[in-house]
Amino acid sequence: MSFGPVDDALHEGVRQGVYAGAVLLVSREGETLFERAVGERISEPERAPMHPDVVFDLASLTKPLATTLAFLQLVGKGRVGLDDKLSRFFPNYAVHGKRDTTFRHLLVHSSGLAPHRPFWKIAGTLGRPNFVPSREARAWVWEQIQREKQDTAPGTQAVYGDLGFIALGQTIETLTGVQLDRWCQQQLFGPLKLRSIGYIDLMKVLAQRVAPVDSVIAATQRCSWRKRILCGEVDDENCWLMGGVAGHAGLFGTARDVDSLATSLERMGRGQEGFLPAGLVRQMWTIDPAIPGSTRTLGWDTPSQKNSSAGTRLQGRRLVGHLGYTGTSLWMDLDTRVNVVLLTNRGHPRRENDRIKDFRPKLHDLIWEAVA
Repeated sequence: MSFGPVDDALHEGVRQGVYAGAVLLVSREGETLFERAVGERISEPERAPMHPDVVFDLASLTKPLATTLAFLQLVGKGRVGLDDKLSRFFPNYAVHGKRDTTFRHLLVHSSGLAPHRPFWKIAGTLGRPNFVPSREARAWVWEQIQREKQDTAPGTQAVYGDLGFIALGQTIETLTGVQLDRWCQQQLFGPLKLRSIGYIDLMKVLAQRVAPVDSVIAATQRCSWRKRILCGEVDDENCWLMGGVAGHAGLFGTARDVDSLATSLERMGRGQEGFLPAGLVRQMWTIDPAIPGSTRTLGWDTPSQKNSSAGTRLQGRRLVGHLGYTGTSLWMDLDTRVNVVLLTNRGHPRRENDRIKDFRPKLHDLIWEAVA
């Protein structure tokens, strides 16, 4: 098993400007096969090297690793059903023909909602002092989503987006009476002893003046409207508007904790003790056959037939995973029990850098060859 070409490619990614820095961790059944940190966790305004314990803004990895797991745990406890309608819990959601939308539709991105709305821009025009970020802004975003019209009928087409997962995050809070970040810490991350994974609640930062330790966090973009390099506050604008805690984004963590969580899920899927029953884990990783051409499972994704970020050497591999906008990804081979966690700060300092789209599949091909 030789990871020499993988190591070379990681360093080449720095030289080519794919990312300022990266951490790659490859494991099998909880045993680390390869771990490497390259480049810098921040290059502006000062420079600091990357290291394996750096905490990354995981972006949309929040969807499978926090929101999906928290919601399915409630399903497993019988507190809500996958095929329950949102309108049962939120009557206002039924407007504009959305009465029949179910939680399953949200999880597989077939709710018919628009993929994205720039709520952060709209909120800036409301003329409300101290509105962004705030608890009031979180409630306002949920009100806007309930009033949304559908682009398509629910259950007919899978269109990846954020609004459905914001709705799932709100549902978890409504059912539990606990804010999403605290619930995930109490029910998911705490019991698994994952110390570095969680949300950064900007309201707590502002109210208590307790700043995150940005010396161990990878920086993201130089934000044009926040007028600073972001480090220790969420990159996603709508999540920032909502105070850093939302169902679609906001989770931070290290490669080691992402890998540990993935390994725990694999074990749960084999019937070992955990917070999800084995049957529900297996269902979570099964593509919904009712949606033509969809690669989506409950909160997760599988490789597309063409141009998959997981590479081209996928024959015989049963993969599930997800990507994050900030340059993060997780792919899990459910048969060989190999996990590949790639965390980068590809948007630092310029978010427009999209070189990772071509780079990531090539890197994964080298990884699959190394572990074959």
